[in-house]
Formats: sequence, C-alpha cells, structure tokens
Amino acid sequence: MGSTIRAAVALDQRQVEVREFATPAVEADSGLLRVQRTGVCGSDWPYFLNYPKSKGPMILGHETVGFVAALGRSAALKWGVKEGDRVALEEYLPCGHCPYCRTGDYRLCDATDTLVGNGIRYGSTPISVKPALWGGYSQTQYLHPNTVFHALPAAMPSAQATLALPVGNGVEWAVLQGRAAIGSAVVVQGPGQQGLACAVAAREAGASCVIVTGLAGDGARLELARAMGAHHTINVQAEDLLEAVADRTGGMMADLVIDCASGGGASILSALQIVRKGGTVLLCGRKGQPLAEFDSDLLFRKNLTVKGVRGHSHQAVELAIALIASGRYPFDRMCTHSFGLDQVREALLTVGREGDANAIHCSVDPNV
Repeated sequence: MGSTIRAAVALDQRQVEVREFATPAVEADSGLLRVQRTGVCGSDWPYFLNYPKSKGPMILGHETVGFVAALGRSAALKWGVKEGDRVALEEYLPCGHCPYCRTGDYRLCDATDTLVGNGIRYGSTPISVKPALWGGYSQTQYLHPNTVFHALPAAMPSAQATLALPVGNGVEWAVLQGRAAIGSAVVVQGPGQQGLACAVAAREAGASCVIVTGLAGDGARLELARAMGAHHTINVQAEDLLEAVADRTGGMMADLVIDCASGGGASILSALQIVRKGGTVLLCGRKGQPLAEFDSDLLFRKNLTVKGVRGHSHQAVELAIALIASGRYPFDRMCTHSFGLDQVREALLTVGREGDANAIHCSVDPNV
C-alpha cells in the first residue's frame, strides 16, 4: 500500500473531485480495506444532492467489497478476520451496547444514524471527520472499530458481491419483516434494484404469486423482474392497477405489498388499495414530500398492518450472499454498469436517472 490514496470526493453543486489522501496509521482497534469494488446505492443520489452542501465534502459509497489490507491486534481479535480476507462491509457503525444493538436492530442505533441523528456510517460521513476515508469510492477505506463484516466466496464476481446489501434489503423487507411465505401473494412497487431484490426474496420464500409493477419506461426492468422470478409484471400506465392485481390474484388481492417506488405518495395510496383485508404494506422508498390525500379510516376498515422499514440485519445480508452464490437467479443481469474512479460523477448521475435509463445496479472500480 502506497503513502497516498486516491478517492472521489462529492462536492457542492453536483460536482466530484478525485483527491489524494495520506494513508492513515493503523491503530490497535482499526484497520484498512483495499477496495475491490463498491456498488452505487440509490440513496447515494440524495446524499450527492444534499449532504455535501449541509455537512461538507464526503466520499460516498457504502456497498463495498474488498480485501483486508491491514488491521491492529485488538481489531483482529474482535473482528475474526485476517489480512487478505475478502469481505463485504455493511454501512453501519453501531455502538454495540445500546438496546437496539443488543437486540440485533443495530441499523437503528443512534451512533450510526445519519438520517435523523448525528451518527457516522460508511458513505455518508464527511472528510472533515478523521481519517476522512469513510466511503467506498476510494482505493482504500478506513475500517472503524465497530465495522460489520461479511465473508465472501472467493468465486463470487466482485460486481455481484456488491449486491450483498441491496439483496440483503430485499430479504429483510420481503421475508424477515413482510413474512412472505409459501402460497402468499406479493406485489412489489418499483422495479429498481431494491424492488427486484424483494421479488427474488419473495419467490425464494415460496410466494405463489409475485407481481412487480412499474412505469412505461421500465420495460427492460420489468422484463428482468420476470427473469428474476416474478410471476407477473404490470405497467401501471397501461393497465388499471387495481383490476390487474385482482385479475392476477383471482380476486384475493395481495397479502403483502412492498412499496419501493421513489417519487411522490401516489404509490402509498395504491398500495393501500391493492392489499387484501388483514394484509401488510411495507413502505421502503423515500418520497421526499408529505402525503396530501390519505384516508386513515382505510387502515381499520381493512384491518391493515402498515410499517416503515429501512436497512437490513446481519442475518439478511448473510442470506443474501448465500442467495447470490447459489446461482439460481441471474444476478449478473442486475449488474448493468461499471465505472472507474474518475467517472464517479457519471455513475451518480446514472443512478439519479440522468444517465442511461436502462441502468439497474451500477458499481465503481477504484482501481480503473
């Protein structure tokens, strides 16, 4: 490892600048990761638009895969990894001792909450916080004492390995939270990487009817959804959604609706319409605006469970890695675009739907 490290820094006004940083010293409880590849999460787009402005320049990227390059003595004992191990990182840096951490919900720990708190986590911590190397769009990433690791199969391609977290979200939402099971009918709204991951997880759990919905411009994604295991897809601009779901489910409607669609609240209202009485609606996508028209009486009339979900558990990511490694689903087709370190701005614009409209999961190889 050299004395300097190149990393792409997100700046104000939608700009990215590749800078050099000094290689930090490795303390007893920390380490360094040689980054192999990092996925570009959809959440990187709002961070790119807003966070650098409010918190200062930062190195984005948290779906990181790489090799442990250096680690301190106590870190080696705590983490159970050794130099040279190939791992995937979670974005969370939990405290390890709060009630959330003790019960396995460390994604809700205040120490790692950057959405509603002042915590730190990979991919959304500014470079002003030492040692600056908090993101995966870098040749090397700092390993914080509270890093959460996952071992990776040696044969797993790096691009597919970066799907560990988004597929982990799909497992968490569809199965561990939504309880998709044998015989259930599941509707996934939004055919992006998270929605496709939910469809795969629901199909793997035994759901007998998996439906993925999208817009007219989502033709390629809906086609991939069918290849990934969805029984049906619906273009909501060409068909009446309520009638289409009734037709595909024999009039029973959905046991579970997972709303992964971005944009306004229209998809929330549609989710409440297409779920059956006694069913469950999971809200997973940021809307960015309040819901103007909401009939709360619908919740008790239909005896619904409506739940907001975010992130993944350790179990979900482990299951996701095993699912990717199984080869039962064409995850390689989700990995549509690869960018070099000097192309991070282009990668972010692509994920923000300002680049190739057919992109699904993009990744950055910092060694290119």
